[in-house]
Amino acid sequence: MSTVIERLTEAQNDHDAVRLSACFAVDYRSEQPAHPARAFTGRAQVLANWTAVFAGVPDFRAEIRSTCRVGDVEWGELAWRGHHVDGSPFAMCGVIVAEVRDDLIASARLYFEPVERDSDIEASVARLYRPPR
Repeated sequence: MSTVIERLTEAQNDHDAVRLSACFAVDYRSEQPAHPARAFTGRAQVLANWTAVFAGVPDFRAEIRSTCRVGDVEWGELAWRGHHVDGSPFAMCGVIVAEVRDDLIASARLYFEPVERDSDIEASVARLYRPPR
């Protein structure tokens, strides 16, 4: 039997927003701790979000880097790639921490960010932490 993260990723790679949203409980709760205004509740919003993702990134591909499950919590590290409809590259990576209930994702915390290829460590430290010069 596959894990919830594996079923989710398979639906993502098949670009099947309906099957993807069926991986979530009707009353699903989503949090993005680094972006609190993005929190939402409900499977319907999952369907709306992923319908938009597949329209905006028609060659979307997801890759599972690692997963584990402890009790009712399943973790997955994922990489997402593709191209926007204008041809520009799309890449995000991160972690989903999902609470599983009745073999569905009941709630999750998502830690996903766009992949940055143009900012080295010194520039990133300066931008993020603003140390005195």
